[in-house]
Amino acid sequence: MSGRYIVVFKDSVTQDKIDQYANDVHSNGGQVSRKFTSLLKGFSAEIPETYLTQLKSFGEGDIDYIEPDSVVTTQ
Repeated sequence: MSGRYIVVFKDSVTQDKIDQYANDVHSNGGQVSRKFTSLLKGFSAEIPETYLTQLKSFGEGDIDYIEPDSVVTTQ
C-alpha cells in the first residue's frame, strides 16, 4: 500500500542528492509528482509503505522531515 507524502530535505543537501532520493523512490515502486526548489528543498510523492521506513532510516542525515501530503486551507 502506498501513501502520499512530502519529503523535505535539510538546506545543506544538494539538488543532485535530492534527485537521487527521488530516483530511489521511483525504483522502489513510488512516483514523485512534484519537486520543490524555492521555499523548501524536496518533493511530493506516492511512496510505498515498505519503502517509507527505509527512506526514513537511509535519509536520516539528509531529510529534515516527511509528512503526509494533504490539502491545507486558510480562512
